[in-house]
Amino acid sequence: MATGTPHGAGLYLAALQLLFTLGWTVYAIFLPQLAGAVGIPRSAVIWILMLDQAVFAVTDYAMGVAADRVARLVGRLGHWVAYVTALSCLAFLALPWVAGLGPAAQPALLGLIFLWAATSSALRAPPLMLLGKYAAQPSVPWLASLALLGLGVAGALAPYLTVSLRGVDPRWPFALSSLVLLATSLGLARVERRLAAVPAAAQVAEAPAHPRSAAPLPQRVAVFMLVMVALGIGFQIHSSLNSAPQFLRFAKPADLDYLMPVFWIGFNVAMFPASALTGRWGGLRVIAGAALIGAIALQVAGAADGLGLLIAAQLVAGAAWGAIMMSAVAAALAIGQGGDEGRVVGALFSALALATITRMALVAGGVAGDPGYAALRTWTPPASWLAGGAVLLVLLGVAAARRPATA
Repeated sequence: MATGTPHGAGLYLAALQLLFTLGWTVYAIFLPQLAGAVGIPRSAVIWILMLDQAVFAVTDYAMGVAADRVARLVGRLGHWVAYVTALSCLAFLALPWVAGLGPAAQPALLGLIFLWAATSSALRAPPLMLLGKYAAQPSVPWLASLALLGLGVAGALAPYLTVSLRGVDPRWPFALSSLVLLATSLGLARVERRLAAVPAAAQVAEAPAHPRSAAPLPQRVAVFMLVMVALGIGFQIHSSLNSAPQFLRFAKPADLDYLMPVFWIGFNVAMFPASALTGRWGGLRVIAGAALIGAIALQVAGAADGLGLLIAAQLVAGAAWGAIMMSAVAAALAIGQGGDEGRVVGALFSALALATITRMALVAGGVAGDPGYAALRTWTPPASWLAGGAVLLVLLGVAAARRPATA
């Protein structure tokens, strides 16, 4: 952890990610109810969610590119994000009210969903790109850990939120989520100015220990995205399709509320020590190592013969995913260093959205619940992580071999 690290910026971004992710959880919980109110059958809900992710895949990248351009003047990005977030929150707030109008409001509801999905991308890549633009490079992994803590906490809270909101009027959680998120986003301009105010001498003194690769940016982004899609598919299938059935082999359904957050506990705990490794070895190396360790943990989870071993495997798998995500953000910022930070972080989130679409497609196609595909669902997560980690190791080895020797 670098001296003078702006911890407040990391904690602020954590709050922003927490509130956004909890808002998405509220949306996913109530979407079947809202869709039914306007005459959309429950079977179509998965397709709406897939459309949301397709929108994210496009707008996350577009918002990252736009953020690079807006952030050329200090303070502009924070105000720009606040304006777009206000529009996003307004659309989110209106969803249950419009759904209450009945079938005649079906086009309006779908339009609001599209507007909310498109504008909410302003809360992912643009705030995180500030870390790469202004923070001293050795402090970026630690700040990324703080920022992603909100994502991990939201993942752990999701099961409890699902239970506690059962039977609640959706207008209240939608309104609360919108207003709190909007109020929090208004502070981004201040965080941006504080990060920009870090003395230039500190930036020079804390120069990055690992030089940037000389590979062209488009090629590096494409390879990075493909690897993250593979890793994201493994995570999506494990967390959404495999974890609950694995626990139910040894526990009762009522116990899932306490067991499902185990993965996210590992996620939250591991990010901080992994940030030190990232600062020393670089993000891509840590992603590769964590993916290989995680692949073993996922395989153990699928073959576990007792609850204790399964819990341990879930903790390790969650820790690996935490290290992967934190290092992926740090690596994206390093790859885009010099003006393309938002673009590459946006590409990262687009890749994760594509992975989510893949998992949803399996659900929509009936693969998720078909016993004939049980082996495929079990093997895909560890195979995806093994493949992603192996590809990175090969590429890093090739890059090291091509690097000219120094005296």
